[in-house]
Amino acid sequence: MPTTLCSAKASYKKQAGTLELTDSHLTWTQEGKKAPAVRVLHPEASSLFCSKEGAAQVRLKLGLVNDEAGHNFTFTSPSAVAYVEREAFKQELTNIISRNRSAAPTPTQKPTPLTAISTPAKTPAPIPSISRATSVSSDSRTPILSGIDAATDFRLRKKVLLSNPELLALHKELVMSGHITESEFWDGREHLLLAEAAAEGQKRGRPGQLVDPRPQTVEGGEVKIVITPQLVHDIFDEFPVVAKAYNDNVPNKLSEAEFWKRYFQSKLFNAHRASIRSSATQHVVKDDPIFDKYLEKDDDELEPRRARNEVSDLFINIGATLEDHVETGNEKDVTMQAGRQRGALPLIRKFNEHSERLLNSALGEVPPAKRRRIDSSNDDDDNDAYAQITLDDLRDPEATSGIALQMQDRERYFEGQLARSASEQAGSEVVDVRAAFAELKHGFGGWESRFSQLRIDKKAGDAALASMTQNVSARLDIRTRKADFPPTLFRQLTTCQTAANEFLRQFWTSLYPPPSTTSSTAMPSQNAAKASKMAGYLSKTHEKVEALVRAAQLEGVEPERVEVAMKPLLDAVEHALAFYRTRSAKTSALKIT
Repeated sequence: MPTTLCSAKASYKKQAGTLELTDSHLTWTQEGKKAPAVRVLHPEASSLFCSKEGAAQVRLKLGLVNDEAGHNFTFTSPSAVAYVEREAFKQELTNIISRNRSAAPTPTQKPTPLTAISTPAKTPAPIPSISRATSVSSDSRTPILSGIDAATDFRLRKKVLLSNPELLALHKELVMSGHITESEFWDGREHLLLAEAAAEGQKRGRPGQLVDPRPQTVEGGEVKIVITPQLVHDIFDEFPVVAKAYNDNVPNKLSEAEFWKRYFQSKLFNAHRASIRSSATQHVVKDDPIFDKYLEKDDDELEPRRARNEVSDLFINIGATLEDHVETGNEKDVTMQAGRQRGALPLIRKFNEHSERLLNSALGEVPPAKRRRIDSSNDDDDNDAYAQITLDDLRDPEATSGIALQMQDRERYFEGQLARSASEQAGSEVVDVRAAFAELKHGFGGWESRFSQLRIDKKAGDAALASMTQNVSARLDIRTRKADFPPTLFRQLTTCQTAANEFLRQFWTSLYPPPSTTSSTAMPSQNAAKASKMAGYLSKTHEKVEALVRAAQLEGVEPERVEVAMKPLLDAVEHALAFYRTRSAKTSALKIT
């Protein structure tokens, strides 16, 4: 007699019943019946799905080894009780799935770049909270990017789906319904996961805004500045003298609260302001014996206090051509004469220093190849000059070879090209350039008088304007009309089209796989089986369109409009099926011979 590990009230396919887990299998029995409608042995369990905490319905989905769609169960007890029951099932099933993976043989694969590998999990990974989401646990059929574990791969898929509602709807329509597998859905979409992974791994740079705390006026006329840890970090980073004052005086001479209160009322803070305009805080600036020691003289001389780095690279030195036109004179105009407004010089130099710090922080510790390459020893070398202006980020590191074009009767095609070119050369006459030029010049004689007598008929212009106006009006009318199709029928048309397009994509990629991909490389037999499967789905497209035509008639929509809307899709499907039939016939003939 098997031992019952846990049991709960749960519904399956909207039918109430009892879910029970024993030491050998999982069963679900409908109320009023004795025989279980669902029976799953422990070795058949491969993945687990759970709804997020606080969801309207407490759900659990169990994926099987040979059926990724699996079984969906909804716990029908009150929410608090249902959540506890679901957690008990989740814990037991997680242990069972972990034992199944530990017992399963692990295929050895040679690591190849940009190729997905199978990563068996020895310990159960935490299940992310998402309703009806893909399990984080992966098997050999789940595409895992190279060097990324199953949990990270799940998180990337989740973020990609949530950021693209149309892709999420397509995933629910095809994967959740069991038409295609998870790996088939993501095959060819690995670039989306790679882009999301790159976005996550990208280090966020420093904000471009200059640190300038803005005071806020509260009730009673008091001025308040909200101090956050990020603001303190930015002030210390932007103004090292403030960090020095903090280390010298806190907490021995001043408390932290008193330090910031006195700093925002000091001349030092007023000197650090990013604006020379009058503000409320400038009226409360007072002498401070502590902060006044850290004041510096305004940097308003013609030459900046901080020495500038001399630029030796002529490609990026803006002043390199200063002496190129001495014969005509190149005296600086009024806008280029520094120091005419001495009060603005400190602010301008402060902006320049801030911009320089931003650039240095963005470059960081990068390889030398990412920086501008400057070599003054070979100024006359063309290759070196080109190396100074080329950007590695704009160069494609990989060149695709494309898909080879297969042509029938290739010899006849090139023979026709050669024959046509030969006939054109034979028929071409030698043109006398002088005579042709003289004829052209004679034809232009008296063009001024003829041009003054030119009268353009207004009818042609009016007709062209009317035609363009009618075209624009028709386009606007199509965009503004909301009731072309009823919402329900339009949604059905869109669903049918997106599903068929996905089947077409799967079909053609199985016949002509890309030369390089991040997914696991499929064998020719697997691609043939996938093509056959997709061809079977595509063969039902005509039936679905006919059903939509009948639904349109019931909604009062002309059937011809639906047929016209779906005709491009049907043509693409028919072309794919005809190609598949021809290809299958050739394959069968080769096997017979």
